[in-house]
Amino acid sequence: MSTLNQHIAPALPHERAVSAAAGWRICGFILVLFVVAATLSAARKDVTRGYDFDEAAHASYIAHIQHSGSLWPVLEDMRMLDTTSFQFTAEPNYLNHPSPYYALLALIGPKLEGHPKAIMVYRLFNVALAAIGLVALLAIGLFAGLPRITLYAYVVPLAAIPVLAPLAGSVNNDNAAFAGGALAMLGVWQLISTGRRTWLITTLVGVVIAAWAKLTGLLLTGGMFGGVLLWLFWRGRLQARWLVPIAIAALLAATPYIAFMVHYGNPAPNTVGQITNLQSNAQAAGWDAAPRLTPVSYAAFFVLTFISEWLPALAPRNAFNYAALAIPLGAALCALGGLAVSVRRIARRHEGPIDIVVAAGALAFMATFVVHGFFSYQRHVDFGWRMDAYPRYYLPVAALFPLAGISLLSAIEAPRVRAWLAGFLIAGPIVFRLAGAPLG
Repeated sequence: MSTLNQHIAPALPHERAVSAAAGWRICGFILVLFVVAATLSAARKDVTRGYDFDEAAHASYIAHIQHSGSLWPVLEDMRMLDTTSFQFTAEPNYLNHPSPYYALLALIGPKLEGHPKAIMVYRLFNVALAAIGLVALLAIGLFAGLPRITLYAYVVPLAAIPVLAPLAGSVNNDNAAFAGGALAMLGVWQLISTGRRTWLITTLVGVVIAAWAKLTGLLLTGGMFGGVLLWLFWRGRLQARWLVPIAIAALLAATPYIAFMVHYGNPAPNTVGQITNLQSNAQAAGWDAAPRLTPVSYAAFFVLTFISEWLPALAPRNAFNYAALAIPLGAALCALGGLAVSVRRIARRHEGPIDIVVAAGALAFMATFVVHGFFSYQRHVDFGWRMDAYPRYYLPVAALFPLAGISLLSAIEAPRVRAWLAGFLIAGPIVFRLAGAPLG
């Protein structure tokens, strides 16, 4: 029985861990539903009517690598594709991410320039990337040997992440960051549980993949693993033979941003395309001439926007849609409660893998969120910009909230309270997915 189940068993003496076969059936069913939903999302997008999740810019990055032959292109040289003809325009590309994700797709996929229909191949590649990430996160629930209801309380919120399937059906480096972060989270869970070198390597591979996708991937997965390393050192479980591969992985993960610092003086460069995009869109929205928010006002705005963007909506929200935002807010409060439970267990030396992953993941999340907020506020001051608070940037630690939720669930002994909380954790994400988006 896992350490997590040692916490759960006293509160649920009548429940047993779900059998391996049943667990695989549950997770397999969820995975199939996700792949179908993501594939349908990919097929429904009309390339002549624009893109979701900045897909035009990501596709243009891939096409530029294919056109130029350079696997590490100069960001200022990149141009946008016309969304109808897929021919390059004079408009600069505003992306400022490292190139490995784009270079990989450019090498294995068909030519994009002049071939709009080829975009479907790249979308399916992204579906596969996101599916790998979901498999890794589902595997945590299987390795933990959770009781059936607790397993549902973990896997349903993952499957019901509003943005996950639509994002998977788009060409976007967030899918690579999600896959890398999920591998890293699975790796640290098993590293804590078993101490095996294989899981250390899995973790390091995941960190490098997420870091090479985007800067937030590095901050989130690197921060989470850094927290786990501190715990291993504190508990005397950090083996000397691990230090060399950890150092190599850290150097690999940081290399793109070292290169950006040398060339641009910034790990997230403000290229001409980036500045042009910020200025033109801020002007179109009327933000450029509007008074700037104070730091405190912007912090409140940033947090509220982050919550509302958990389910992105193009049409205006009505009162019912806004009321539905109480569901993810409630889930966040449950996660905070679970974090408190896990921290208390760590302080008392009664922790299990869930407590270490929750505490380390929360530390990385909060640190990244603060850095993200400061970065976003500077862009607001400079350009009036107000569109940076996207939860999809935090998908590398997507399992953090459901894990924290079941940490709280495991600490509640009153059967009725546990039942209500489990019901909320399972049904809440589904209800929000249905009620949180406006029609139209």
